[in-house]
Amino acid sequence: KEMDLTKDKIKKIIDAGTNVLFTTKGIDDFAMKYFVDAGILAARRVDKKDIKRIAKCTGAQLLLTMANMDGEESFDPKYLGSAEVVTEERVGDNDFIFIKGCKATKATTILLRGANEFMLEEAERSVHDALCAVSRTLESNSVVPGGGCVETALSLHLEDYARTFDTYEQWAIAEFAEALLVIPKTLAQNAALDAIDLLAALRVRHHAARTGQDEKKDYKWYGLDLTNGVVRNSVTAGVLEPMV
Repeated sequence: KEMDLTKDKIKKIIDAGTNVLFTTKGIDDFAMKYFVDAGILAARRVDKKDIKRIAKCTGAQLLLTMANMDGEESFDPKYLGSAEVVTEERVGDNDFIFIKGCKATKATTILLRGANEFMLEEAERSVHDALCAVSRTLESNSVVPGGGCVETALSLHLEDYARTFDTYEQWAIAEFAEALLVIPKTLAQNAALDAIDLLAALRVRHHAARTGQDEKKDYKWYGLDLTNGVVRNSVTAGVLEPMV
């Protein structure tokens, strides 16, 4: 009797036009047989976070039960989502189910591959930082020169501003100006470069931009070029970062 009840449930799902099924629970072998015979791709033990994303992308509805208001069991076709292609492909040592052309949204999954876990973790951090930078840029709708340019310029400005005080406030402002230089200094150290020389060259350029002639005004856009170990115009080099 239990098998007949299960068969009836599966028949209602099949009759609704289902061709792909995802569930967070398990699927028994005899139940899987009915799905296979009907040509339905059934994936079991899907993570709850993943199944929520799938439902949101395809426009499907998550169901906890097939029971309706009349106390009977039914499966309405309106519960189904839509996608152009759903395939199972092997990538590396693992099999993945790819859902392409989702109906409700253009959300995309980035699949990272690497020689080992350390490379994958580093790649994931890099992609995460890049996505966060794009997100913050869209939120603030403004960009500034990168490579430690803003921190260096602001540090010089605060050093001059601190000298206008003859109280303890001068020390607080001067210390904050010094703390801002930690950013370009850390960038140079992470690139295995001489932070003292690069920071000195960067400060000279920004000081010249503040006090020099018109031909030196472009020095205010200068930041670190960690590839070549020099300072350069970050704007013309396309090195920008979110303002906020």
